[in-house]
Amino acid sequence: MSTSARPRMTGIGRVLVIVYAIMALGATGRSFVQIVERFDEAPLAYTLSALSAVVYIVATLALVFAGRRGWYVVAWVAIVFELVGVLVIGTLSLVLPELFAHPTVWSWFGMGYLFVPLVLPFLGLWWLATHRPTADTPAPAPTAVAS
Repeated sequence: MSTSARPRMTGIGRVLVIVYAIMALGATGRSFVQIVERFDEAPLAYTLSALSAVVYIVATLALVFAGRRGWYVVAWVAIVFELVGVLVIGTLSLVLPELFAHPTVWSWFGMGYLFVPLVLPFLGLWWLATHRPTADTPAPAPTAVAS
């Protein structure tokens, strides 16, 4: 039997998780209201808002459990996807604004969220690169107690 010798999340890691959780809540709430109330007005934009919500939820969970190898990989995939999404949607919203007459979380590089969606994936990738999980180490064998 082995246990993962992973460092405890402290400092900037905790702040990062809190910001991701806030973005997950904000994007989920926004997309829910948009889809329920006005989906027919901008289905692409509102679907992208829902997609960003899912990405933030997955990234939040993956960062919390990033000390485990599988979750660490999931965190990388989610945050790289987030970064590509922000850059592509941000660029398209500037170049083809008619596609995004209704804003999404990632429109205009996250301007509606004070550009947090643009900065956050860079911080997330930096944190992952500097906090790799350690290899699994074998658990110490139980010792017999003589009575």
